[in-house]
Amino acid sequence: MFYQALATDYDGTLAKDGRVDDATVMALRRLKQSGRRLILVSGRERTDLQRVFPYVDLFDRLVLENGGVLVEPGKASGVLAEPPPQAFIERLRQRGVSPLFHGDVIVSTWEPGETIVREAIRDLGLSHQVILNKGAVMVLPHGVDKASGLQAALADLQLMPPNVVAIGDAENDMAMFAGCGCAVAVANALPSIKVCADVVTTHARGAGVVEIIERLLANDLAEVRPSRTRSAARARCLEP
Repeated sequence: MFYQALATDYDGTLAKDGRVDDATVMALRRLKQSGRRLILVSGRERTDLQRVFPYVDLFDRLVLENGGVLVEPGKASGVLAEPPPQAFIERLRQRGVSPLFHGDVIVSTWEPGETIVREAIRDLGLSHQVILNKGAVMVLPHGVDKASGLQAALADLQLMPPNVVAIGDAENDMAMFAGCGCAVAVANALPSIKVCADVVTTHARGAGVVEIIERLLANDLAEVRPSRTRSAARARCLEP
């Protein structure tokens, strides 16, 4: 078994309109029973994810808040970065940014507030970065993203990046692609994500995840193995 883990995004990949269908959950169970590890990599906060997805215990690790938090289900959250400055949150509230969400690490809103967010970061002299994701505007400490969070999860599970399949659909999944052996875009993914993927599924969202799981169970994605040529091409694609 070469590919020992599947790292999957949640919204737009595993889930449609925030919900995961029964067929996808059953496929995840089958993959887990094969001895492989499951890692969920999402921009959501822990309480928000648990509200919409009752099967978090299927996963060996949860990378949440777009790489800012690492969770072993059933245990306390491990915060991987500094909390958002209160002055930053207050500045956004004063400027009327709404809706405004913040977790242990992440601060997020939607694109109408992007200009104000960037101005607040500049005015307060913060080194935080802005990550866009299908209309969402996420603010995180510099260097924190899905790649850094996945790296922490893999270290925790004693897994190597080449032995991991990562699957996603949107801009913030690009970083995760850099930290895996096989990058998969579901059929509904943005064109820019598909270009950077090693595999594009025939089906969208959860059905695409099921498609990859079935291929992993059938032949361990024998036709897709890390190579210098493919890795170099993906690295060029992911360059800022």
